This record gives sequence, C-alpha cells and structure tokens, in this order.
Amino acid sequence: MSPAARGRTRSRARVGIVMGSESDRPVMEEAARVLESFGVACEIAVRSAHRTPVAAARWARSARGRGLEVIIAGAGGAAHLAGAMAAHSRLPVLGVPLASSPLGGFDALLATVQMPPGVPVGTLGVGAWGARNAAHLALRILALGDAALARRLERAAGGGRA
Repeated sequence: MSPAARGRTRSRARVGIVMGSESDRPVMEEAARVLESFGVACEIAVRSAHRTPVAAARWARSARGRGLEVIIAGAGGAAHLAGAMAAHSRLPVLGVPLASSPLGGFDALLATVQMPPGVPVGTLGVGAWGARNAAHLALRILALGDAALARRLERAAGGGRA
C-alpha cells in the first residue's frame, strides 16, 4: 500500500471512491491522486453490486454519515455499481466505466450512462482518463461550497476557468 493510501482516513474523507473489484484499483487510484493533489482526502472501498450487493448498499447508505460529499464509482462489464450507489444515496455519484471485458469498456459505458429517471449518475470517460476527470469534477462540485478549494482550483488553472 502506498504512503498516500495509508494516509487516507474516513474521518476526513470528503470523496468516496468505490470499485467493483480489487483489479480496478490501479485505474481508480488515478482519481485518488488527483484529489490528494488538491488536499482533498478520499476513502477507497471495493464493493460489488453483483457479488456483495448488501455490503455495497450499506456503504452507499452510510456515505453521508461518514462525511462523504461525492461518490466516484468505477466498474466494468455490466457496470451496475454507480447506479447502485445512486439508488442508495442522495450524494452526487460520478460513474467511471472500466475496460475490463472483451468489449473494451463500451458495455460499461452504456450500463453507466443509461440510468432510469430519478437515479442520476454523472458518467465520465472509460478508464484512467475518466477516473481523473471524475476527480476533477468532484473537486468542482466540492468547490461550490469551499472557497479555499475554489481558489486552489483557480490557481492550478492559471486563473482561468475552474
């Protein structure tokens, strides 16, 4: 486990990163690195909407109580995880489709983006780019109520749009 991963604590985490399988961790760690580069702590968990549905639902339902403000969910194949998170939490859920099947992530993209009305999932690109952009979008969401974070984002963008 990296020093950055060891330093993540639930008490100060604002963003939850959840993935369907331990094999998804290298891609989803990209989101954690972006968040941590802006001083935003995250919590990382492996919960499967298919293999551990009760644990996944419990994790989503308790997210706000643990201090989380945004959930980033990454999964491949049938990619039901982001939708399951959105079904069990009113926090913003950002979905990252992962290319873990023979369809190269196209199946995960469709499963993540095509949610029924009332169960919204903001869907980003497939893979590492999507994970990084999910973190950047989470930062922008958090910055709406966090002036210090908004200033850090603006400085990082060179005073441009943040």
